[in-house]
Amino acid sequence: MPELPEVEFAKRALSRWFKGHKLVRTEAEKVRTFRDSDVGIFAALKGSLTHLDRRGKYLSLAFSDKLGFVAHLGMTGKFLKRPKGEEVRWSRARFFLDSGDVIHFQDPRMFGFIDAVPASELANRPAVAKLGLDPLVDTFDVAALQTALGKSKRPLKVALMDQERLAGLGNIHAAEALFRSHLHPSRTPASLSPAEWKALHKAIVATIQFALDQEGGSDDIEYVEEPGAKNPFLIYGRDGTPCRKCKTLVKSFTQAGRTTHFCPTCQPLHPRST
Repeated sequence: MPELPEVEFAKRALSRWFKGHKLVRTEAEKVRTFRDSDVGIFAALKGSLTHLDRRGKYLSLAFSDKLGFVAHLGMTGKFLKRPKGEEVRWSRARFFLDSGDVIHFQDPRMFGFIDAVPASELANRPAVAKLGLDPLVDTFDVAALQTALGKSKRPLKVALMDQERLAGLGNIHAAEALFRSHLHPSRTPASLSPAEWKALHKAIVATIQFALDQEGGSDDIEYVEEPGAKNPFLIYGRDGTPCRKCKTLVKSFTQAGRTTHFCPTCQPLHPRST
């Protein structure tokens, strides 16, 4: 599932594709991608890209015609650039550039969405306005992280995935950050020591940067791993395999309806006193 690093990469790709080009027209499939959005506004989009922003897992784009849209990639959504006339399977919306290229919003399972609105309303869309601290956009230091999560009564991994507290982290990168910081997913924010808050902050930064580095600059990023593909993660998806650090078998359990992976040795629930 696309999380903050993947959506940041999508933002950078869109910035490259629109640079020096104008949007001349759009097309939309009659599918749930547009939910309750005004498809008429989407059909009217055109002109130069004047604003491109990412907050959490949401992208906001505005054009010189004073219209724009908010996009969420959902589980399988992504943007692709292809030459005009090339068929793209599961293309739910298309943006035709004056270069002759077409940007497709491809979404096989249609959990993503596009919300077309006047550009002046982009920042006030409810889904975007309620988002919490963004590690790449806002001032992100140990104090900011502790302010965002410190009062949560929920388990630490669930708190990390609360988009109204910390925008962008999902199941994968929350698990990776906790492994890097040697914190058990069931700990509570209130149980963390000052040193552990520092370790968690450092781990979140490192996890996001690692993911951005992994993208490598390709315009075609597969967000869903193919069966048998090499698992690039330190802990996520490694249930039953040896921990990469200590060789203890990785375990998993369910938190808030999502599978959590952790190492019982590297991430003890009750850390020893030092």
